[in-house]
Amino acid sequence: METNSSTPSLSPRVYPKIINHIAISVPDLDQAMKWFKEVLGFTVIKEPVEFVADDSLIGIAIKDIHDPVLKRMRTVWLSSSNQVGFEIFEYIEPKSERRKANFEYWKSGLIHICITDPNIEDLCKRISETGGKQRSKIWEIVPEKGYKLAFCEDPFGNIIEIFTHSYEQTMLSL
Repeated sequence: METNSSTPSLSPRVYPKIINHIAISVPDLDQAMKWFKEVLGFTVIKEPVEFVADDSLIGIAIKDIHDPVLKRMRTVWLSSSNQVGFEIFEYIEPKSERRKANFEYWKSGLIHICITDPNIEDLCKRISETGGKQRSKIWEIVPEKGYKLAFCEDPFGNIIEIFTHSYEQTMLSL
């Protein structure tokens, strides 16, 4: 049986997908791993590994995923309390560089990660005291429920938003 473009096709049911992991790059993997463990409480699930873009299976995959310019990189694998993976990459050759304009929100691409912590004031302070910075004031966006948010930055220029309550609680209360 032939179908034309006006006939809807039968497709499998679409369901919400699970976010498996998020990845960031930094100029110093060891320092970043320590910071994310000590400040955000992430757990290292696999220690740092160096990858070389050579003729091995992994090396060939690295060249395909990145491009032939990449020669060496290091990665560590961490996990958040709700088991969302968090990968940190340090590019060795070519060397990782910190972006000068790290919050170009008007350009497409990933612009921040968001952490949930009911003690937003303490976390903002801890981020600022450990080499990061608080980018915005703490906003009470749902005053009748005490829901707050703030934007911070890790020591490597990655943007971190903080919610005091879960994503669904917060969005449904706006």
